[in-house]
Amino acid sequence: MKVKTILVSQPEPKVENSPYFELQQKHKVKIDFRPFIHIEGVSAKEIRLQKIDLNHYTAIILTSRNAVDHFFRVAEEMRFKVPEGLKYFCQSEAVAFYLQKYVVYRKRKIYVGPKDFADLSPLIKKYKDEKFLLPASDQLNVDAPITLNGLKVDWTQAIFYKTVMSDLSDLADVYYDVLAFFSPTGIKSLFKNFPDFEQNNTRIAVFGSSTQKEALDHGLRIDILAPTPGTPSMTMALEKYITEANKGK
Repeated sequence: MKVKTILVSQPEPKVENSPYFELQQKHKVKIDFRPFIHIEGVSAKEIRLQKIDLNHYTAIILTSRNAVDHFFRVAEEMRFKVPEGLKYFCQSEAVAFYLQKYVVYRKRKIYVGPKDFADLSPLIKKYKDEKFLLPASDQLNVDAPITLNGLKVDWTQAIFYKTVMSDLSDLADVYYDVLAFFSPTGIKSLFKNFPDFEQNNTRIAVFGSSTQKEALDHGLRIDILAPTPGTPSMTMALEKYITEANKGK
């Protein structure tokens, strides 16, 4: 069956040269964007109930832009003056760059990992006597605790924000040829909003093994999978499928 419409379960890209827009123009398909999940901050009161005192920590581990935003939001809510000597360990250059929204980069002690959390190990090990705080979501990737416990450093995880399922009731009577998912929670959101969802001719695209597992656990048929050696991105996987499905259109 040919593909004419795609719903991507993420916010619409803010850059004009997004591969999604190129895909849309090249194959004359309609692509809509709608987050199936969203982030909500945890209040300072709730964080205090986790027995978190920001004065206690000398280093912060930041895994995402959300972690950056919510650390500084909480600090402001708690009227905590972030000390200039605080060390920041950022999982990627993108996170470190985003940190400049809140601090003067050249005046701070910022350490950057190449990409994956485990890549931070040599940097954290070098400063193993610090007291580390990991402000994270309620769905933290298991790599972080495994890595930090293996390094035997003094660290604390705190939930600063939560991943919440969005209200999708306005999509009840809307049909798409392809639904694209990027997290297990996105799949859960689909079934929370539409408990009687039947896949029928809808093609399901998933990114990542954990999303794939969640889709299979819900009885979905997976038609498009990324990343793979030939299609490392979702847009490349979609294009490959569309090219094949829309032959002779």
